[in-house]
Amino acid sequence: MVEINSFTENRQGVNLLGKLTAETFALLGLKAEFVSSTTAQFGDHVILTRKGKSNRKVIMVSHLDTVFPPEEELRNGFRWQEEGDRIYGPGTMDIKGGTVMIWLVLSALSQHSAAVFDEITWQVFLNASEEKLTKDLADLCRSQMDGQTLAALVFEAEGRSNENPSIVVARKGRATWRVSVSGRGAHAGVKHQHGANALVQLSKTIHQIAALTDYSKDLTFNVGTAQGGTGFNRVPHEAFAEGEFRAFSREVYAQGRKSLLGLAGPGEVRSPADDYRCSVAIQILNETAPWAPNRETDSLFELWKQAGTELGLTLGREERAGLSDGNLLYDAVPTLDGLGPWGDNDHCSERSADGSKVPEFVAISSFVPKAMLNIAAILKLVQQAR
Repeated sequence: MVEINSFTENRQGVNLLGKLTAETFALLGLKAEFVSSTTAQFGDHVILTRKGKSNRKVIMVSHLDTVFPPEEELRNGFRWQEEGDRIYGPGTMDIKGGTVMIWLVLSALSQHSAAVFDEITWQVFLNASEEKLTKDLADLCRSQMDGQTLAALVFEAEGRSNENPSIVVARKGRATWRVSVSGRGAHAGVKHQHGANALVQLSKTIHQIAALTDYSKDLTFNVGTAQGGTGFNRVPHEAFAEGEFRAFSREVYAQGRKSLLGLAGPGEVRSPADDYRCSVAIQILNETAPWAPNRETDSLFELWKQAGTELGLTLGREERAGLSDGNLLYDAVPTLDGLGPWGDNDHCSERSADGSKVPEFVAISSFVPKAMLNIAAILKLVQQAR
């Protein structure tokens, strides 16, 4: 799996990985369905299903895509590489290791708890474009959920707190935004005073946006890109910036959104010649609501915590700032996340000579204990449903 480049926009690679994954799970009796993404350049989503004897269902979620283009992997020599307890490579942690975790869990259940394995309908949903957080895979999941769906289990990587594993019970919401500044162009030498510099206004607006970050409220604003102007000899007439903001709390999220949009309107930068003002427009491009703490997720966490105690593991709760498919599922069915193996440095492919920077890796020793925890907790979940 790691040897196949599955960058989100590498449709051929994502589909190749989907085919390999389907063949692997077919050994456990799961049948594959390939569903086209709503975005044409992305690969196909994969739904794997093994029908059980009862109507009860457990949904397991992973994804096929990674953030690494083929040329980046080649440039940085980023490939499967074992060093001690670590396996380095694209997707080892995020999230091919999580897909392997699902296979381990189902394989062990089929061998050691055959009655439960045969009783439950198991569905594995593999998102082809999770790194872009498209919503079509979540829509597919939700369309197949009903009152007999016991849980949606998301196999993003495990967290760690004081060397103890932690499970994800909430995630920040995120909105992406675009600022468009309209000024007035002018000759930079002959009529400089007639111009209203859109880039200068954009820089002021960017500072205002950055100032909306409030760590005490877990509210962060990030300016990701900025551009404007066409040459040194022109006062820029337009400029643009894009970025995102994130928050855990719905109330804080809503206030952050309001504050951002409140920066739109007449700008501070004016033409000295006639007082012509720049104008600022702000647009919300895409939104994913916060996965807020809730009773249904808490009930699942308690099952995993009990299973951990029985296995001698101290299990922690984590509210994670990154997003996952869990953001799009938790309000439809009890959802738990962070059920994959432990690793670190996801989304990083660089390695420095002094060892201060290493690429994404997964810890080999984390697979079996986490698989045992997941299996023990799932058995409790099924028994509770009975």
